[in-house]
Amino acid sequence: MPQPLTTDAPGLSPRARTRVLLVEGDAASARVATCAIATAGGEVVATLTPENAEAAPGGLDVAIVDLPGKAALSTVDRLVARGLTVVATSGAGSVALAVEAMRRGAVDFILKPYTPEALARRLLPRFAEVDAPREQPLPAGPASTPSGPDFAAFVGTSPAMRKVYAEIERIAPSRAPVFVTGESGTGKELCAEAIHARSGRAAKPFVALNCGAIPRELMESEVFGHVRGAFTGATEDRAGAVEAAQGGTLFLDEIGEMELALQAKLLRVLQTGEFRRVGEVRARQSDVRIVCATHRDPQAEVAAGRFRQDLFYRLHVLPLALPPLRERGSDVAALAETFLARFSAEEGRGFRRIAPDAMDLLVAYDWPGNVRELQNVLRRAVVLGDGPELTREMLPVEITLRRPAAGFAPFCETDGIEPFWITERRVIERAVAAFGGNTAKAAAALEISPSTIYRKRERWAEAAKA
Repeated sequence: MPQPLTTDAPGLSPRARTRVLLVEGDAASARVATCAIATAGGEVVATLTPENAEAAPGGLDVAIVDLPGKAALSTVDRLVARGLTVVATSGAGSVALAVEAMRRGAVDFILKPYTPEALARRLLPRFAEVDAPREQPLPAGPASTPSGPDFAAFVGTSPAMRKVYAEIERIAPSRAPVFVTGESGTGKELCAEAIHARSGRAAKPFVALNCGAIPRELMESEVFGHVRGAFTGATEDRAGAVEAAQGGTLFLDEIGEMELALQAKLLRVLQTGEFRRVGEVRARQSDVRIVCATHRDPQAEVAAGRFRQDLFYRLHVLPLALPPLRERGSDVAALAETFLARFSAEEGRGFRRIAPDAMDLLVAYDWPGNVRELQNVLRRAVVLGDGPELTREMLPVEITLRRPAAGFAPFCETDGIEPFWITERRVIERAVAAFGGNTAKAAAALEISPSTIYRKRERWAEAAKA
């Protein structure tokens, strides 16, 4: 069973696990959600489908309700009326559905697909709100020792990360925009969630939008919404992310991918608080805090004419830079141990530790894909292996062949020569890790077809079994 991400603070009684009703019609999604609930410190008391949600037992704290469509919104009504804290999820991808769920009393809306880690992060503050009244002072005695993440959902106590934590604490209460920079995989959305959770807007929605993952022709509708008939396929009025985040925080990831014309409309939101849905004449008012992020150099993007200078200065009020994993020292070991424990629990494996020589390789590697790459490496090792100890043989070839920067003799001219398939595999695996496991995006970046990657990975797997 996964360990909760948070534990009781010193001086408080051991907290009962949050009692959760899971309303989910898909068995695979139910397994992912159950794991996330346990990780966040909750316990699934009952798992029901939307059709029989009324049969839920009493004594529940939180309901996580999947909404396959508008017809399921009545379930939100019924559970809110029973006094439960309702978190809505949906794979429909409709911002309008999110707005309506929040209007009916849901405290959060989470889009599918989600990973257990992402869902657990979103549930943590909701469980804490529910559990707060149950906490009672303990009699005088030794304090408990906190464990789990070192700050919000972050793991790591390196000087670079302690500086980030301090900056988040300082800027979170402000209403000013935040501009987060950092390489891909450094945790920019995690940072935005931490800022939201510590702001005065924590009880309002947190809406995340990846500007690089949405087709350009749909971007304006996703951000601002549209009215019926605004364009071909607009069969109903639909709210956008700005409207869905009303009163809360709007996180715009990879904002540099936004077209210049749309940047001008976002600038107006920042200047006046006004926006218009696509095809609508009247202006609407918005009260959102903008947190944006990019893995590029924003000033270089401004100089190249790809990012509006006036928008940059409006957004770049509170800059926050996340360090790459290679600059975080011992955090690599802490993260690796955390991921090993988490994935072992999720996958039903018996791993308890990482072998010293395997840990040395992990610490020495430069991690071009940052925390996301480390996470993928540990998950792959756990899925493909088993036993009490993760050994160096379970690590991918690009890590086992990597030599530490110090403590070894310099390479001679032939030291860097290796079979071509090893180089090819390292390049492909790094690309896949950099895009969070998305083979199609990795193939596009490498200018090869996704089928080539699938075929080569199958061949490498067969060779490893031989």
